[in-house]
Amino acid sequence: MGASDAVHLEDPHNKKHPPGLYLLFFTEMWERFSYYGMRAILVLYLTTSLISGGLGFDKAYAMSIYGFFTGAVYITPLIGGYLTDRFIGRRTAITIGGILMALGNFALFALNNTTGFYLGLAFLIIGNGFFKPNISTLVGELYTENDKRRDAAFTIFYMGINVGAFFAPLICGFLAEDYFKTVVDGVEHFGFKYGFLAASIGMIIGQVIFNTLGNKYLGDIGKAPTGKPAQTNHNTAAANAPLTKQEKMRTAVILILVCFVVFFWAGFEQAGSSLTIYADTFIDREIGGWLVPTSWFQSLNPLFIVLLAPILSALWIKLASSNRDLSIPTKMALGMILLGLGFLVLLPAIWITGSDDTNIVAKANITFIVLTYFLHTLGELCLSPVGLSMVSKIAPIRFASLLMGVWLAGSGLANVLAGQLAAFTESLGYSEVFSLIGFSVIGLGLILLLFSRKLTRMME
Repeated sequence: MGASDAVHLEDPHNKKHPPGLYLLFFTEMWERFSYYGMRAILVLYLTTSLISGGLGFDKAYAMSIYGFFTGAVYITPLIGGYLTDRFIGRRTAITIGGILMALGNFALFALNNTTGFYLGLAFLIIGNGFFKPNISTLVGELYTENDKRRDAAFTIFYMGINVGAFFAPLICGFLAEDYFKTVVDGVEHFGFKYGFLAASIGMIIGQVIFNTLGNKYLGDIGKAPTGKPAQTNHNTAAANAPLTKQEKMRTAVILILVCFVVFFWAGFEQAGSSLTIYADTFIDREIGGWLVPTSWFQSLNPLFIVLLAPILSALWIKLASSNRDLSIPTKMALGMILLGLGFLVLLPAIWITGSDDTNIVAKANITFIVLTYFLHTLGELCLSPVGLSMVSKIAPIRFASLLMGVWLAGSGLANVLAGQLAAFTESLGYSEVFSLIGFSVIGLGLILLLFSRKLTRMME
């Protein structure tokens, strides 16, 4: 038995998770530190005036650019997933992606102009295409198909994502908005470039950990392309065989659920655009005479995930072991409903503050935005980790990375839509846009709940 088999075919009755899970946990943690650190300050960097260290973009244009960027970041995994399935080992793809993303953030640090901005974003978009679909697929390869630890493993992995995402806005945002902030003749100048430098360093740390410890804890998993005809591992037959009726049904379920989650992420991804601008302008951020950096609000979501993920992970295991587990479509429907409620909670705050940033009558209590992020986090935990687990579990082996790319491409389309919705807050107002998102997502969640039994039967 080779190293790959020793890792991959671990006893499914063993309650402990394989050590490879924790290596991938830390690799993803640092990659997410890099991404969310950059994301936390990106819209602020774009909308801050040139004299204050930003690029001076119009708010609506900046939020559209942000949406197209975050959309492209999730669409390129389609290409990266296909190339990995056919030509590149997943571990090699993860390394290529990591290096490109480190270069992208470094370009944002070194070139504080539109050229550096677009060059940096190009590196980040291409790098994510190689990295993103493969790290999640490797987690799935650590477990057999019917291993009851899979959903729990992805929830633990999701914690790694959010440990990095929690510290990233705090560190990068503090460097950009506080530590390197200067005031000369009454003009503020922010140190955004140092936030981007910290994001670049985080990516490098993650790659050093992954490449140093990969052979020890992953064996041969992820070294060879799974769809390559000449492979000799135990997946060869499955990779070359035509899709069965069951595999076609499972693929259809993935595609159907992608259509629903597009609308979930279109709402959720307001965090980096309209919710950031709303918090910056209309939320009372002063606590004890100290002004909370706007970027810090983006740490609320990962903080809540780190706190709640172990609880939900234990809940899923308990329900599964007692044969009372909720189906994946049901969990995802609940996630959509919770997201919608998060937007509805914010409406009373908007009625207090209004949407006109040139004539602010009053600022809203910080509790409103905190509760919104709390409900959004509960929704995310019901939808995202179980979705990743589902794709890795039911996708045909020869298209595993490609379908993971399709799943992530749904998020890409959602981010583009999110950017356009965020831009409309400048013309329509926050109340109208947030109401539209909230009620629409709740309605779609109820529809998904209605069809959850049918989808579950198709997955079996």
